[in-house]
Amino acid sequence: MKKSVLLASIIAAAALAACGQKEEVAAPAAPATEQAAPAEAAQEAAAEAVDAAKEAADQAAAAATDAAEQAGDKVEAAADAAKEVAADAADKAEAAGDAAKEALDNAADAAKAAADAAAQAATDAAK
Repeated sequence: MKKSVLLASIIAAAALAACGQKEEVAAPAAPATEQAAPAEAAQEAAAEAVDAAKEAADQAAAAATDAAEQAGDKVEAAADAAKEVAADAADKAEAAGDAAKEALDNAADAAKAAADAAAQAATDAAK
């Protein structure tokens, strides 16, 4: 029994001695919070940069979409104008072909009339 009391008192003395020699953990905690503040500021700055990049990308996409739509409209207008010019040219070519045909018919009629007149003149001269 004496040994167990002696052992208990030695353990109690060691525990009391250990309690008096605690390390101060609070001192290193202050730099951790000081380091946390710049880390949080860096995270906020990064988040702002990401938001700004997203906004710039959205604006660029909108501008590209508008430019593509305008280009498409201009191409469509140019195609319509080309169709109109081609249709006008076809109409004018058809009119020119009709005029040429009429001129050939008139020339043939005039040549026939001249040949008939020459034949009549020759017949009259032969009498």
